[in-house]
This record gives sequence, C-alpha cells and structure tokens, in this order.
Amino acid sequence: METTDLLLTFNAGSSTVKIGIFAIDGAEARRIGKGVIDFRAEPLALRLTKGRQTVERPLKAEVTDDLHGVIDETFALLADDFDMTATRAAGHRVVHGGDRFTRAIALDAAAIDAVDALTPLAPLHQPQALRFIRALRHLKPHLAQTASFDTAFHATQDDLVRRFAIPRALHDEGIKRYGFHGLSYKFIAGELRRQAPRAAKMVVAHLGSGASLCALDDGVSRDCSMGFSTLDGTPMATRPGWLDPGVILHLAGQKKQSLEEIEDLLYHRCGLLGVSGISADTRELVKDGRPEARQAIDLFTLRIAGEIGRMAATLSGLDAIVFTAGIGEHQPEIREGVAKRLSWLGLAIDEKANAANDFTISTRESRIAAHVIATDEEQIIADEALTVLRGADPDQQLAGISR
Repeated sequence: METTDLLLTFNAGSSTVKIGIFAIDGAEARRIGKGVIDFRAEPLALRLTKGRQTVERPLKAEVTDDLHGVIDETFALLADDFDMTATRAAGHRVVHGGDRFTRAIALDAAAIDAVDALTPLAPLHQPQALRFIRALRHLKPHLAQTASFDTAFHATQDDLVRRFAIPRALHDEGIKRYGFHGLSYKFIAGELRRQAPRAAKMVVAHLGSGASLCALDDGVSRDCSMGFSTLDGTPMATRPGWLDPGVILHLAGQKKQSLEEIEDLLYHRCGLLGVSGISADTRELVKDGRPEARQAIDLFTLRIAGEIGRMAATLSGLDAIVFTAGIGEHQPEIREGVAKRLSWLGLAIDEKANAANDFTISTRESRIAAHVIATDEEQIIADEALTVLRGADPDQQLAGISR
C-alpha cells in the first residue's frame, strides 16, 4: 500500500466520473491508480486500475443528488489499496470557466458559487462537477480542492475568432465562442513540444463520444470547433455538432416542441445515433454493414476533415494533424477516413503504422505529418492542482495544507 501523500482528481462527465489517484513526489504528481464509476451501469461499481490489474468492486450506496453515500463508500473502497488518510487535495475538471476563470483556481465557498453561476453555459456538465465538489466539501471539509477549466486553455484565442455575428451587447454579455476539451489539448500541446518540436501549426482532433478540434500555433490555442456550447462543431455520439439555428426555430415554432424536448433531442438523440438509427458507438457502426451506419461514419469523417481545412485557414498553414481520445487513439478506420478527405493537402497515411496506432501514421512522403497521441486530462488536473496549492502560499508545504 502506498504511504506517500496523495492527490485525487475527479473528471466528471454527464454520466461517468474518472478518479485519478496520484502520489505527490516533490513538485510532481505521479499516477498510481485510476477509478471509473459509470452511473448508467446496473449494478453500480467502482472499476479500479492499479498497475496492470483492473478489478470491479460493487458500490452499495444509493445514488442521491448529493452523492454523499457514493463518495463515502468510494473512499472506503480505495482505502483497501491506498492510504486515504494521506489524501492532501482533490482537483476537479470543470467544463466552463466563462471569461472569469482563465486558469485553475483554489475552491472556497465563494469560488464554488461563482462556478455554479456559470451553469447556464454548460447545463449538462457543470452540475456534475459541482456535485462532486460539494460532496467532498461536505464529507472532507478540510480537504483542499481546486478546479481546472476546459475553457481556460482557449482564452488565448483572438477576439475575432471568438465572436459570433450578433449584436455587440450580446457578445459583451458572454455569448461568444469559448472552446472546450482544453485540458486534453493542454496535455497534447505538452507532448508535442516533447515529441514533435519542429511542427508549429497543428490541428488536434479530440475524438470521443464528445468530439472537437483545436488549432494550435506553437502549442497555443488559436481556434476550436466547439463554440458557445458543447453542442457545436463536428457531429458526436449523440450531439449534432454544427446546426443551422433555423432548425431550432422550426422545432419550437412549426413543430411546437418545448425547450426541454429540444434540449433532449440535441444532447441525447442526434449525432451518430440520430443519423444511423443504430448506435452512437463508432466501433459498432464501423462493423455494421447497413448503409445507415456507413452514412453516419462518412458524415463524421467529412465534418472532421472540413473543420481541419477551416482551421488551416485560421493558422495560415498546417504542419501536422494529431488524433487523440478514445476514437482518435484506437480506431484506424476513422483516421483513415479523415485522411482520405485531406489528400488534397498532401496528407498520406501509412496503412501499417495506422493499423498499429503508432505515434506517426503518415508516410515519409506526406507533406503533412499525422500523429496519434494518448491524452491524459487527469494528469493536467493533478499538475494544475499542485501549482495552485503551492502558489497560493509559496512558503507553505502541501503536506500541511490539510489533514
């Protein structure tokens, strides 16, 4: 059992939470374990990975709005493998920081209320992060907590890129493009500096059940396919991506659908699931021989390739493309489909390297490099938590922050 000081990270999605367990080694956070809880699963369980071993441990607690029972039992289960009394802090992924939070912060009562005030900007994701923040604050009131924001990485984008063509007063109220998946892009930017330092202008495709693309110039965000909300950009598992706003007016006006019905449609019944009528999972759709499945995949790769072309215009050039996240890291068929649509840019894929999910999957002759890099949002959360907590008082050691 690890006896060093621990840092936990909570990466909450709409229906799952990924829990990172990190050992604090001096100024660094070293991952020593990972837990996942899928709240859609029956029965509920904590899937824990430590080293090469993964086990599932049942969770008997009832899932309540405050999550007190689930968090309490999760800590008890983790204590079988880790010294949870050595937990010094917890870092959280928060989807939306608006214009107020452009870097990670320490969470006190006022900060939590400020994060909550941004919930209307991310109604599906923001409440989930807040549930875990408040549950920990209730059960472990002296535990230091931090928030890392997905939108913060994109604060470097030019005002012109972030604007919609709407009245200036609405822009000034906060209706603008923010961009998301920033923690993933921050990790990838660091990996690119280490593994491909010569490539300056890159487009990173974060392809999972939620999908977006980011234009990086020397590791700095210049554009993102997601804008005001996580509905924007490319099609996703169950979200439509870019959609003519006239469709919303038609649904609300001619079809007489309520706001709740439209919200459910956009978040849960569109995207790959909506187009195929079969599945939201690209793995299943690639294997399915029906034309509806093929059409969903083709639309997915068409829109991704289109966004890459648009971002090349933002960057005034393109040196490389990076694929990351679940689909981007593990599905050669999707990467190949995108690459074929970008052959006009001089992109050529090495079939053997692509099939093996190698770091470089482009040929030597390709004018644009293509890479596959595994992302790690929890590592960024942990790193930022250490920076925030030590930066708040440089003379105070983390071990003394909470017991």
